[in-house]
Amino acid sequence: MNGTIAEQPFVLSPPSAPVERHGRVDLHLPAGDGSHPAVVLVHGAPLPPGTADPRDWLLYQGYGALLAEQGLVAAALSYQVTDLAELPATADDIAALVELVRADPRVDAERVVLWFFSGGSLLAADWLRAAPPWLRGIALTYPLLVPLPGGEVDPRFLPVGALDGGGTTPVVLTRAGRDKIPQVLTGIADFLDAAARTGRAVRVVDVPDGQHAFDILDHTAQSREAVQTARDAVVDLLRAT
Repeated sequence: MNGTIAEQPFVLSPPSAPVERHGRVDLHLPAGDGSHPAVVLVHGAPLPPGTADPRDWLLYQGYGALLAEQGLVAAALSYQVTDLAELPATADDIAALVELVRADPRVDAERVVLWFFSGGSLLAADWLRAAPPWLRGIALTYPLLVPLPGGEVDPRFLPVGALDGGGTTPVVLTRAGRDKIPQVLTGIADFLDAAARTGRAVRVVDVPDGQHAFDILDHTAQSREAVQTARDAVVDLLRAT
């Protein structure tokens, strides 16, 4: 599976955008001069050793092009987690990479969304708990929000509990109805209950017939519509006054 997942085509075919690689950050750049709002793409984790760099997967290249088409800078990060015990160091690493993105002169440093996928969504907890003013929203796609059985996670990285921190940053959450990982759907249900209790704004994009990684595995009109809807919701967050 690891040898082929990078080659699975994205469900949409946006026009390609110029891509610059800066260390562990790929910038997918929109047309036009000036500073642009940015979306930072945080791929899933943990990844087994030897897995292809997610920045080279057609999945994240597709999201990058899709966002650049809307006049946004899409920043795809590369990081490695083989054990959930590494999350504290990884979180600090990602925060530093986000600052590198914000420092680029083509980026509007005051308009940023962080977009987490799958197991990488555990790393959203810090930002859900206390977000800086420049963070306009958090997107979560088929997110793992509770640890898998046998996986011990520092309570710092439990997004459901993070909602009690008093933050108000809005969330866009994409839910695949046929996700085969039970903890994903259970965690999403718990997260939405906590969001309702704490008053957190969450826009849910449902893919009733979608499986985990529907955006490369289910080439259907429903999948395409869901990806476009999530993208449009992210654009709305960045363009809100």
